[in-house]
Amino acid sequence: MTFSEHLLQLRKERGLTQPEVAAGAGISWRGYQNYELNLREPKLSVLVALADFYDISLDELVCRERKEKP
Repeated sequence: MTFSEHLLQLRKERGLTQPEVAAGAGISWRGYQNYELNLREPKLSVLVALADFYDISLDELVCRERKEKP
């Protein structure tokens, strides 16, 4: 799953609109929309704000899974 797909999934699971997520994370609605449409990638500060809004880790937000070392 891509980051933009995950943003959409998180929002839909919680029954939120794009403006609600943007306001909750303290970012512009248009900016958030661009992230969800995969037109732009957010800066670290925005990633932190979105992870805080959803109360998840940055790793979970960006769909990162740890790989076991050999």
